[in-house]
Amino acid sequence: MSGYFWPMDHVIIVDENDNELETAEKMEAHLAGKLHRAFSIFVVNSRGKMLIQKRADGKYHSGGLWSNTCCGHQGPGESLDESAHRRLREELGFDCELKELFAITYRADLDNNIIEHEIDHVFIGVYDKDPHPDPAEVSAFSWADTNQLVDDMKKNPERYTYWFRLLLERVVDNISAVQDGGKTGYR
Repeated sequence: MSGYFWPMDHVIIVDENDNELETAEKMEAHLAGKLHRAFSIFVVNSRGKMLIQKRADGKYHSGGLWSNTCCGHQGPGESLDESAHRRLREELGFDCELKELFAITYRADLDNNIIEHEIDHVFIGVYDKDPHPDPAEVSAFSWADTNQLVDDMKKNPERYTYWFRLLLERVVDNISAVQDGGKTGYR
């Protein structure tokens, strides 16, 4: 990171083409359903297991649900890449190389009157050690077999966050490309 300070409680509001319009207070953006820039990180190990986390019960939405490795919002004055690495270190206590796979736009009405309306940039990385999660963010973690995870998600969708259900199968399709250094191409 470049050593600047940005307010952790602000997000970048964007238009439908992901052009920055302004910043807004995070809770205001989520309560009003303003389209903002976000990221979702998926980390796998060299054996193809995916690191998933159970969100801490005290999170402002989706507490107690299983989700991808890490999520967050780009902060004002910070690149998307810097934001993703910062958040991975803050939530899970490690960092690794990340590659952006794709971005999607979605809108979902969640608990606590939260509206997630995001252009979500999806990153993937490889890491072979256990994380050291911040208990205020993560109540549990697991290295999950992706086939079993996809099956359980179909049987028990209520156990998982909305965006994780939306992204998982597309990310699983890209795991081998990441593990071989992108030689097989991303989908």
